[in-house]
Amino acid sequence: MPRTTQQADPSQPRAKRRPRRTGWRRLIPTWRMTLVGLLTSTLLGVGLFVLGITLVKVPDAHAAATAQSNTWLYQDGSLITRTGQTNRQNVGLDRVSPAAQHAALAAEDRNFYDEGAVNLKGMTRAALATVSGGGTQGGSTITQQYVKNTYLNQKQTVSRKVKEVFIAIKVDATQSKDEVLAGYLNTSYYGRGAYGIQAAAQAYFGVDAAQLTPAQGAYLAALLNAPSAYDVSTATPQGKQNAVNRWNWVLDGMVQEKWLSAEDRAAITFPEVLKPRSAPGLSGQAGYLVNAATDYLTSHGILTDAQLAQGGYTVKLSVDAERQQQLQGAVTRQLTDNLKPDSRKPDAAAQAGAVSLDPKTGAVVALYGGTDATKHWINNATRQDYQVGSTFKPIALAAALDSGARTQSGQRITADTVYDGSNRRPVQGGDGVPFAPKNEGERGYGPITLQQATDWSVNSVYAQLAQDAGLETVRDTAIALGLPADTPGLKAQGAIPLGVASPSAMEMAGVYATLDNDGKQITPWLVGSLEHGGEQMALPEHKVTQAVSKQTARAVTSILQGVVSDAGGTGFRAQELGRPAAGKTGTTDDARSVYFVGYTPELVTAVGLFGQDPADGSQVSLNGVGGAGSAAGGRFPAQIWTDYMRAALAGQPVRSFANPVADRRPPAGTPTATPSTAPATPSGTPSAAPTPSERPSWGGERNQSGGGQGRNPSRTPATPGTSANPGGSSAAPDTGTDQGATPAATGRPGRTAVPAG
Repeated sequence: MPRTTQQADPSQPRAKRRPRRTGWRRLIPTWRMTLVGLLTSTLLGVGLFVLGITLVKVPDAHAAATAQSNTWLYQDGSLITRTGQTNRQNVGLDRVSPAAQHAALAAEDRNFYDEGAVNLKGMTRAALATVSGGGTQGGSTITQQYVKNTYLNQKQTVSRKVKEVFIAIKVDATQSKDEVLAGYLNTSYYGRGAYGIQAAAQAYFGVDAAQLTPAQGAYLAALLNAPSAYDVSTATPQGKQNAVNRWNWVLDGMVQEKWLSAEDRAAITFPEVLKPRSAPGLSGQAGYLVNAATDYLTSHGILTDAQLAQGGYTVKLSVDAERQQQLQGAVTRQLTDNLKPDSRKPDAAAQAGAVSLDPKTGAVVALYGGTDATKHWINNATRQDYQVGSTFKPIALAAALDSGARTQSGQRITADTVYDGSNRRPVQGGDGVPFAPKNEGERGYGPITLQQATDWSVNSVYAQLAQDAGLETVRDTAIALGLPADTPGLKAQGAIPLGVASPSAMEMAGVYATLDNDGKQITPWLVGSLEHGGEQMALPEHKVTQAVSKQTARAVTSILQGVVSDAGGTGFRAQELGRPAAGKTGTTDDARSVYFVGYTPELVTAVGLFGQDPADGSQVSLNGVGGAGSAAGGRFPAQIWTDYMRAALAGQPVRSFANPVADRRPPAGTPTATPSTAPATPSGTPSAAPTPSERPSWGGERNQSGGGQGRNPSRTPATPGTSANPGGSSAAPDTGTDQGATPAATGRPGRTAVPAG
């Protein structure tokens, strides 16, 4: 029978055939593929989660949370001290005031009681910020932080973070929220060696945790973010402001969460914080050394406060044990043994600080922070709250020489340039508020060379010199030489060369070390090596930048030698060293601080004396200290410097400074203008050095032995504002604020990047 083919009924609709996927359409997943992928991912995630929960165990909290001691060594490996004994007293939440609990929650985790163990949204946000270069941010719940403090370490690694998440989930399932919060408050580090809120309440306020007020609780909560940086008793001015800002933010958060009424918030003032008290083993200079080394490690991001508090580190400092003893002995012999604080009131206010550096490496070889770290915790070697006076003048001098500045009459500035040293002489060439500083003892000098103005520390000359160099140039040079850009008082103002800024003794030693090192700047450092668990840890590289030219550095050094060698120089007492030396004295308004910073080719040392009222910590005059009458940098600071340097350099060959290099820049040429003001004394000869009875005032000093026409009396002064040797040697003058010349450009060709400090 023949096969017949069934024909489709044209009256019936044709079945739709699925079109074939061609080209790029084949790359788009179907809904079935998407569904399968989601299900697979979900099952895989659940499986990994279950596996993580199964494999990750909660370690022994007691073993992991026990802090070890840290070992601090001198450069030769001898012991300075050991620290790290845990200062902790665990308390339950019933012994922590509700205000302090709420403050901690407002600062760290406001949704703690309403969320799970892990805040995935916060962790994702923090991770994205870190990856995108926005810096490390916190995204952890209080439960996670408690786990990190109690069971894990502080390392920022992926494996540690994964463990933290799984342990936090287990802890959240087995402990109540109150138990977790109590554990967090008891394990957190608050600075000052205080672990836990009870130890912190005692350390900062002298009360138990149950007695903490909202103001006090908010401050302790603010400390959790940066314990060392936010301690208002020892922090920098910026650190104090940051602490206050975060304190306000915590209180505002308490109001937002309705834990504090707006009315009560408005009545709260910043609490009074006790001065720090050293832990046992930190008496004498040990506490200051550990304090300075800790600041170095934490400020450079090498370790956190919490890591150091956990302990187990061996820190070897750059400090030389023998020179450390020599510096301490010099302060004792020249100052402390001459003080009678019980019978002479000014003596009780005298606080000495000193730092000695190797100019070639920037290593701190000795540091004196005060009489005893257990009695006076503030480190006088690193404090930034006292002005440095005329020790700033060499910075202005370097700025003028390095920028090729000219006087108001167009003359290139050199050591032989003659300025008008009249008392209260108005600065010429400025566009701002008129500035006419007084000289020491209101003395008018008339026409004197820049060399003599440096030797005798004449304010009116240096005020004009800074104006001639450009006030911004002076500030830029200060930063290039090593002062931090945020140094208090470091502004482009008329008084900048007279030392209204307040860098530390260590920072000033660093500036002079740059001059001693042919203009190569190295930020001072004092940690030579760091070890943990038998392994060496990396330390920052000590970068070298060319702050000013070799010619400028050597010219400034040549001029500063006159301060010491000139019989009328303010630093004449340093002549007793018996070696070539350069330096500068400094005395501030009402002698609240006096300085001598000096150097030889081998060593740089800065010595400061600060007047601090022992009752309230306010700044007071040093006049009368040691029964010596008016205070000055050429007295006790110069005597301490000479005593120490003699011992530190004993047995070493006597070396001279390198000669100033030739100036290859075009000569200045013939002056085209003369100053608009006449000198206070007849021109043609320099004024004689001040008499022995005259004493320095703000920004300037004179010695008390009389005499002296300057380091090179043969130099013949010319008309003020001109040079006796046009186009000759560029031996740099000592820095001054504003003194007639067209301000030079702030840029210095060939200079490398300026370090931040």
